[in-house]
Amino acid sequence: MSYNALTLSVLLWLLAIPGVSATIHYVDPNSPAPTPPYTNWSAAANSIQDAIDAADSGDLVLVTSGVYATGGRTSSGNSADLTNRVVVTKPVTVRSVNGPGLTFIQGYQVPGNTNDASAVRCVFLSNEAVLSGFTLTNGATHAWSASREYASGGGTYCDVTTSATVTNCFLINNSASVRGGGAYGGRLINCVLRGNSSENGGGAYLARLDNCVVGGNFASFGGGVCNSIFVNCTIVSNTAGRSGGAGLGTSLESNPRLHLWGATNSIVCYNTATNGQNYTPSPPDPYLQLLVPFYYCCTTPLPLGLNNFTNEPLLANPGEGDYHLEFNSPCINAGKNAAVAVTNDLDGNPRVSGGTADLGAYELPNPASIISYAWLQQYDLPTDGSADSLDSDSDGMNNWQEWRAGTDPTNGLSVLRFSSISITGAVATVRWQSASNVMYTLERSTNLLAQPAFLPIKTNIAGTAGTVACPDTNLPAVGPAFYRLNVQ
Repeated sequence: MSYNALTLSVLLWLLAIPGVSATIHYVDPNSPAPTPPYTNWSAAANSIQDAIDAADSGDLVLVTSGVYATGGRTSSGNSADLTNRVVVTKPVTVRSVNGPGLTFIQGYQVPGNTNDASAVRCVFLSNEAVLSGFTLTNGATHAWSASREYASGGGTYCDVTTSATVTNCFLINNSASVRGGGAYGGRLINCVLRGNSSENGGGAYLARLDNCVVGGNFASFGGGVCNSIFVNCTIVSNTAGRSGGAGLGTSLESNPRLHLWGATNSIVCYNTATNGQNYTPSPPDPYLQLLVPFYYCCTTPLPLGLNNFTNEPLLANPGEGDYHLEFNSPCINAGKNAAVAVTNDLDGNPRVSGGTADLGAYELPNPASIISYAWLQQYDLPTDGSADSLDSDSDGMNNWQEWRAGTDPTNGLSVLRFSSISITGAVATVRWQSASNVMYTLERSTNLLAQPAFLPIKTNIAGTAGTVACPDTNLPAVGPAFYRLNVQ
């Protein structure tokens, strides 16, 4: 695991702070003279909560290295409710100076029971709050019979009716009695979730995860994540009674900011469960699989959805927690760029390198080929870039074009081409050889010298195996018409 690289990405981000206009409130556990509102290091607060209380909307709370393991409050103000080490209920950013390797917010797990009335969660977030650059560890919740909020999210609980973000954080060895041992709700970006446990969703529950590693977590259902969206995540080595990696399905709860459970650009492998090793449903449940699709993912068994595959992901050293891609991994260039919502991977490297996003939390810098390695390996083509511009089947399309068109580079009859155009009255029907999992745009020109020569007449045409027919219902009354087909 590249902890040093993740810490560095946090430090580089902090260099931009002097340009902001918001007030900065400082936190140092060794501050000798804490003085509200804590606006310089010599007057820094000793506790994170004191600085948050002094901050206004849009302010920054800047926290230096240390272990923050004392104090706490409830999110409701009722002393009988679950205590949190830190509560953020206004739109402020709480950020560490030196990253999660040196800055810890530590909860409390009850000896013998772990989750009990005396337990302390690490952090509660709501109302656009942002937490960045911390290790959240040893957090816990009330017992299973308590309310949802007080029995969920041992590391962090994000109110699902508002927006909250956790970024560049490690959520390690937290526990919840019901849902989300590491995290409940919110959006997690560039985070590591490891060693957390819960009844449902050992790592995270009802959350959106981007560029996250979720490994070594445990739950009865959904060892890694449950009822969540995850994009460019690596979900490995989790354990559950059912659905070791990802428990995806219907829920009695809802997060208004999540409209569909599912996975994109992710690796879900090497998880363990009595039923459903990597994900649910298992055995297949057609209703749930349609409800929670996988897109552009490496997992097994092959799920419903588009552009998934079951190849070994070829991770560097998963047994030791190194989930970087090997140089010949099929996960290289196998993602969907439109799904990428974060510009850097978990190491801080640019998320898209080589033209197409990789799967998982880490992007391989400067891949040898610009084509999906999984696609190349499917046709026994080399991944060193030497085949990218070759026309392997002499059909007029090179291998890069065949990949984009979804055609077979070893079959000269499998090629993107028009098959016929028929005219009935004022309607021209254009037909072409199609491929599944491809979207097309049909364009028309009546004057090839015009700028632009071609204009779209129909977009988002779904391909199928065989031939697609598309009617042009606005055929010009006179003069020629020229058609062009694009793969979206």
